[in-house]
Amino acid sequence: MKKVDIIIPAYKPDQKFLTMIERLERQSVPVNRIIVMNTEQKYFDRLFYGTSYRNDYHNIVVKHLSKREFDHGKTRNKGVQCSDADYFVMMTQDAVPADDDLLKELLKPLEAENVAASYARQLAGEESSEAEKYTRGFNYPDQSAVKTAADLEKLGIKTFFFSNVCAAYNRKIFDVLGGFVKHTIFNEDMLYAAKAIEKGYGIAYAADAKVYHSHDYSCAEQFHRNFDLGVSQAQHPEVFQAYPSESEGMRLVKQTVRHLWNSHARSRIPYVLLQSAFKYIGYTFGKHYRMFPGRMVVAMSSNKDYWK
Repeated sequence: MKKVDIIIPAYKPDQKFLTMIERLERQSVPVNRIIVMNTEQKYFDRLFYGTSYRNDYHNIVVKHLSKREFDHGKTRNKGVQCSDADYFVMMTQDAVPADDDLLKELLKPLEAENVAASYARQLAGEESSEAEKYTRGFNYPDQSAVKTAADLEKLGIKTFFFSNVCAAYNRKIFDVLGGFVKHTIFNEDMLYAAKAIEKGYGIAYAADAKVYHSHDYSCAEQFHRNFDLGVSQAQHPEVFQAYPSESEGMRLVKQTVRHLWNSHARSRIPYVLLQSAFKYIGYTFGKHYRMFPGRMVVAMSSNKDYWK
């Protein structure tokens, strides 16, 4: 049986992280090692103080780094270097497996030689707003697919859509492609997918591999997050210039408003529109970040250490 490692960048992990670890340890496909790339040791130690997790889980390896050392691409590459498995799975600390077959379903598409990676379906939690639940369904439908360069004309930027919230990689192909972009503010997952597709590989969406993962971000959080998204696109015109994402974003807004109207959640529509405005402004400012003074760029970014 081929080995599978899990790699999790962590920062201030909470109870959801412990739940995730518990569910990973009882997967139908056994996990070789769980490699945690943890930022700031004190927060990790605080969560696990007084617990017996080191005795309960012998396959967890923790690598600590400072906040200034963290980078979305470089840190994940370092995690991969700690693994000798045939496949590795990238997860975020708040992605909770929906069942015991997450890894089995996520790895199925990688049995095909030309598939470089696969990503899981993200389900909204019960506490999520109606708009967030709809957004998850919009981006993560119930039909699996394999996307290749042949889909670019039809799908545009959605061809490259890919998420490291929960994604499995073929290690051999990962090494051939040179891994993740080594210094990036955001979007290391989509940049990898674009590179894989450009080189003739497929990217799979595994709808039967499910994790609970959702956020009801505030307007300010949406602004900062989408500012970083805009920056990443501005820094990689070779990927995003030919396939702009604005039209896809507008389609999501329109369909979300229609859904709220039809589901008798009309009181939420003004807030969704306001939130969408913050997203768009943040994204637009990010795409033109070179026009702003350095201090203003740092203030608008959610990843302030990136600029230091």
